[in-house]
Amino acid sequence: MPPETESARPGTKGRIKEDRHFVTALARGLEVLACFRSGDRMLGNQELARRCNLPKSTVSRLTYTLTKLGYLEYVEDTGRYRLGSATLSLGSTMLARMDARQIARPLMQELADFSQAMVSLGTRDRLSMIYVENCRSHAALTLSLDVGSRIPLATTAMGRAYLAMCPDGERHDLMERIRELDEGAWPRIRQGIEQAVQQYREFGVCASFGDWQKDVNAIAIAFRPAGGRSLMAINCGGPAFQLSPEFLMTQVRPRLMALGARLEHAGH
Repeated sequence: MPPETESARPGTKGRIKEDRHFVTALARGLEVLACFRSGDRMLGNQELARRCNLPKSTVSRLTYTLTKLGYLEYVEDTGRYRLGSATLSLGSTMLARMDARQIARPLMQELADFSQAMVSLGTRDRLSMIYVENCRSHAALTLSLDVGSRIPLATTAMGRAYLAMCPDGERHDLMERIRELDEGAWPRIRQGIEQAVQQYREFGVCASFGDWQKDVNAIAIAFRPAGGRSLMAINCGGPAFQLSPEFLMTQVRPRLMALGARLEHAGH
C-alpha cells in the first residue's frame, strides 16, 4: 500500500483563518490523533510533527495533553506514543451506530465468495476512504487491507464512487482540496474523477483498473443508508491478474448494484 499523502488538516488554511468559530488548538489535537494509520503501532513527536506539518514543540504539548486525557499512551522504552483506550471507546461507539455494517456483512460475504475477491464497506474521512467492514473470499490471494485501512479518495474506485454520488458543492470543495495536495498531478487526477462521474452515470459503478495501484482492479458503488446517515461506498477488488475489467463489469457489477440498492432501502 503506498504511503499516505493526504494532509491531516480538515480544510484549507484560508477557510480556517476566516472562521472565528474554529478552535485551532482542538483541531491540532485531532490532527495528531488522525496521524495514526492502520499500520502504525507507535509514533514519536518528530514523526507526528512531520505528518501534521506542525512545530515539534507544539506537538510535544499536544501529545502530553492527549496522554493525560487517555487518548494516547506514552511508551517509555521507545519514547513514542500509541493510541490510548479513549480513542477505542470513540471508534467502537461510532461503529456500533453503523447499522449498515450488520446488514451488509452477509451480503458482502456472498459477493466476495462469488468474485473470489475482497468486498469492503467504507466512509469518507477527509481526503481518504476508511474501511469499516471487510469480507474476503477463501481465495489464496486477496488485498491485505483491514478495517481501519485508508485508501485515497481521488484514485480508487471507492473514493470515486463517493465523489460521483456526493452533492455538487461537496464534490467541488473536495476537488479543490485534492488539487492543493499535488498541483502537478492534478490534471491527470481531475480527468480520472470526471471520467468516473460520467462512468457512474452510464454504468452505475466507478472503476479503478490500475489507477491506484497498477496491479489492482476494483469497482465500487456509493449509497446513502436508511435514516439519512452519511454517504457510504462498497467496493469489490483484488489482484489484476485474478480480476479482469471484463469480469468485474459484466459479472460483478450487477450484483454490486443490487447489493447497494438493498442496503439503501433496508430499514425503510
